[in-house]
Amino acid sequence: INCCSTASISGFAFDSIQVEQRVEPAKRAAQILHKKLLSCMQSQPGLEAERRMKKLPLMLLSISMAESLKDFDAESSIRRVLEMCCFMEKMLANMLADFEMKVEKEVLEPLNKLSEDDLPEILKNKKQFAKLTTDWSNARISQTSTGPQAKQDGLREEVEEAWRKLESIKDQYSADLYHFATKEDDYANYFIRLLELQAEYHKQSHEFLDRNINELKESHSQKGEKPLLSHLSQSEQEIATPIQECIYMLLRTGMKEEGLFRLAAAASVVKRLKTCLDQGTVDHSEFSIDPHAVAGALKCYLRELPEPLMTSELYNDWFKAAGEKELTEKLQQFRVLLKKLPPENYNNLRYLVQFLSLLSEQQAVNKMTPSNIAIVLGPNLLWPRAEGEAALFDMASASSVQVVMVIEPLIQYSSSLFPEESFTYTSTHTHAHTHTHTHTQNIVLFCTRDTKTSSLCINILFIHFLNPLYPH
Repeated sequence: INCCSTASISGFAFDSIQVEQRVEPAKRAAQILHKKLLSCMQSQPGLEAERRMKKLPLMLLSISMAESLKDFDAESSIRRVLEMCCFMEKMLANMLADFEMKVEKEVLEPLNKLSEDDLPEILKNKKQFAKLTTDWSNARISQTSTGPQAKQDGLREEVEEAWRKLESIKDQYSADLYHFATKEDDYANYFIRLLELQAEYHKQSHEFLDRNINELKESHSQKGEKPLLSHLSQSEQEIATPIQECIYMLLRTGMKEEGLFRLAAAASVVKRLKTCLDQGTVDHSEFSIDPHAVAGALKCYLRELPEPLMTSELYNDWFKAAGEKELTEKLQQFRVLLKKLPPENYNNLRYLVQFLSLLSEQQAVNKMTPSNIAIVLGPNLLWPRAEGEAALFDMASASSVQVVMVIEPLIQYSSSLFPEESFTYTSTHTHAHTHTHTHTQNIVLFCTRDTKTSSLCINILFIHFLNPLYPH
């Protein structure tokens, strides 16, 4: 037994020596790196996502931005930038919280279990194995001494018992080392997973920042060029304020103005009106006396939209539909395209075209036929999605026959193409003027009281007894 036992122990030690030498360094590495990685975390471990995010420095920065922007007026460029930065910092805090939760679950917790549970158990069995090996060796030495038979029998039993214990712990320790050897690659993957999570987090953050910084810079550098949907969302209206206010003023004083939309106004007046429209502080009495400036501001707003009201996506489709020789088929194709427009684009286009139809009914006085209106307004309603000089060329050429073929029928057949009940043209300002004199005989202004604000509103209606779009 002694000879075989010695060979077995020696063979075991020789086979496992490389694996055995890795256990202690692995435990130290797991402990140190777990501690260092934990110190890199910006959020408190163990918290749920929302509570974790609230304690992040980025979230605190976002809150400070939100508090700071309250001190600025609504039109301040600093306020607008801070609003976007506040949102972006909050999103970055959310991404960071999500990243740190993944690191905690997929890296920190496994490393902690490895350093505090798995590897200490192996080292404990190693220590026990060394102790029992010593006990067994001492028992063998004692067995070689001379003495009575009874004593010799007792020593032999001690050796056998020591051997059984040693065999048991040897099997357990051997299994532990084998398990460690088979799982070593998995342990190494904890560190690879950390790098993968970092890469995913930084990529996501970079893409988010790149996308939103470009949008922020474009918005900041081109203050007036707000997308239609964001403009409507901000004002909580169905019709964009510049369109609604300009049409309101033109209905009052511009319907019989010769060359409306064709003749230019003083640039300084147009610029001042655009500023007032942006700020929502339009004085009707100041600008209504200059309908050409109002028409110019409306054209500028339409032209400066990032996306045309009739959308660049349908640019070629509009021209294709306009090329239909049969009027019935042409109008049917127009109806199909109108249904493809986003709701906000459709509503604002309908609002504008119905007004242009009313304007063209005064063509005997204002000289603005549907064709003339299409020529001067067409380039502001439809242009291709292009960049640089090509876009300028296309926009310039958009006033050609093609765009007239699209816009003119929209005006001529507005009652058929937009069968819904006509809009009631009003001002967005509840403090609008309350005088009731009219500048044209077919405009009726009447005052109603807003039950919520107790302020007067002026509604403007056109009475056209022969026009089914405007029932009396």
